[in-house]
Amino acid sequence: MHGTMAASSHRIMLGPLVAAIDQGTSSTRFLVFNSKTAELLSHHQVEIKQSFPKEGWVEEDPKEILQSVYECMERTCEKLTQLNIDISNIKAIGVTNQRETTLVWDKETGEPLYNAIVWLDLRTQSTVERLINKTPGRNKNHLKHKTGLPISTYFSAVKLRWLMDNVDEVREAVVSHRAMFGTVDSWLIWCLTGGKSGGVHCTDVTNASRTMLFNIHTLDWDPELCTYFGIPMEILPRVRSSSEIYGLMKISSSLKSGALSGIPISGCLGDQSAALVGQMCFQDGQAKNTYGTGCFLLRNTGAKPVMSDHGLLTTVAYKLGRDKPACYALEGSVAIAGAVVRWLKDNLGIIESSEELERLAASVGTSYGCYFVPAFSGLYAPYWEPSARGIICGLTQFTNKSHLAFAALEAVCFQTREILDAMNQDSGIPLTQLQVDGGMTSNRLLMQLQADILCIPVVKPSMPETTALGAAMAAGAAEGVSVWSLSPEDLSEVTSEKFEPQINPEESEFRYARWKKAVQKSMNWETTEPLGNGNGESSIFSSAPLGFYIFGSMLMLVGAKYLAGHH
Repeated sequence: MHGTMAASSHRIMLGPLVAAIDQGTSSTRFLVFNSKTAELLSHHQVEIKQSFPKEGWVEEDPKEILQSVYECMERTCEKLTQLNIDISNIKAIGVTNQRETTLVWDKETGEPLYNAIVWLDLRTQSTVERLINKTPGRNKNHLKHKTGLPISTYFSAVKLRWLMDNVDEVREAVVSHRAMFGTVDSWLIWCLTGGKSGGVHCTDVTNASRTMLFNIHTLDWDPELCTYFGIPMEILPRVRSSSEIYGLMKISSSLKSGALSGIPISGCLGDQSAALVGQMCFQDGQAKNTYGTGCFLLRNTGAKPVMSDHGLLTTVAYKLGRDKPACYALEGSVAIAGAVVRWLKDNLGIIESSEELERLAASVGTSYGCYFVPAFSGLYAPYWEPSARGIICGLTQFTNKSHLAFAALEAVCFQTREILDAMNQDSGIPLTQLQVDGGMTSNRLLMQLQADILCIPVVKPSMPETTALGAAMAAGAAEGVSVWSLSPEDLSEVTSEKFEPQINPEESEFRYARWKKAVQKSMNWETTEPLGNGNGESSIFSSAPLGFYIFGSMLMLVGAKYLAGHH
């Protein structure tokens, strides 16, 4: 009797709870926080399968993504019930997601018309080259004044263009006004608020700012940009702030408990923006680096978008309410961080877990002059060089898999150093320490290496789920929910751990200079559109003289037939 009393009184003390859906590139999580203390009460995580149908292609199944969200919700609710926590205390749900990943679905059937094309995907490289070639002076920054972004395979507009050009179902749905486009946030919110029966088709300013169709000054879709990419505006979701009630959770056959139905979905932030909020970087000049599939360093620049001269992106950091001003950030984006661990595990089979990577690397303590540039999807910031590919150099007969493991961890740190240098040059005010979060931060060797390579302390919060926390904060603070205060005096004190640099700066500089040399060697590898028809056979048309000859013969043949037909 006494036990249940204690539990039920504890239950009352918890106060309002806020949940977050964190749909990342490699996994989906559902997490529940106490809105008064920001404490994580329970969560569940499900891995997402990535498919690589051709070289450079990366896809995920939109229905698997949705199903994983339902499964995480279901399991987390079960765990809360076991902890004797009342699920009806969940007052709001926030959504945070892998950005740029592109989906098109049929609004009448609710079915996806193709797999989601993941942000890392390179199939649009030839589209990008074509677009850059038609700009004045072949300038990849041709649209930067409006979008804050270079023309790159990374952003949604080129992926959407590819879908419209290459997938019949998508083209037909667009023509017959049945198509809906969205990034992952839009797909999830539409499905969770009813789907084809009244689902809400919306996105927030942070996700919209990654499409290349969004004007970061007017904070809306830009008709000129849509015309430039040939995208009909009617397929786009409505852009809203990052913190407002978009709609209510509908009961779904996939969600057995029905426990969460009727709860407002009231927060939406792209994952990197969400981490900035979760790290409480609300002041101009505050920055965080997230180590996930990729690595993303964001620095809050306040109410004004700052354009970079050093290869960084200008992006919308957040807009926490309909009537609140938007805040902007400079972003350094690195495509491959945690993904290198997955590659060493799944592709090379030299490790079985990320813990093993840390053990191997620690066993040698150095890469012995081996450098690994994981440019699997080209190079992102600060180079924006889609033609680069991954290389491992400096190998000798002495090199073994432990050195490679160490080089892989170093690669993450060197790439971060490159974007930090760019950030310091752009702002003129060097960061004195780096706030970090994300899955890879549990690797203590990596954190120490990062401090050594940056020559500044690295500070890691003891609760690593800052991305989900940011989405929960936005949802709980929304007008009409108001269970989470974002005013500075109410934000809870965060406990964290600090890693101080331990090697001398000269050693650090020497290794960094070597890294830069390796990066140069990775560039200009895949330069033109791939020859052949995708099956590795070279097409006869790839030889220009032969191509002209065959094409000429065909023209003569067609001409002869045409003349013959007219007599």
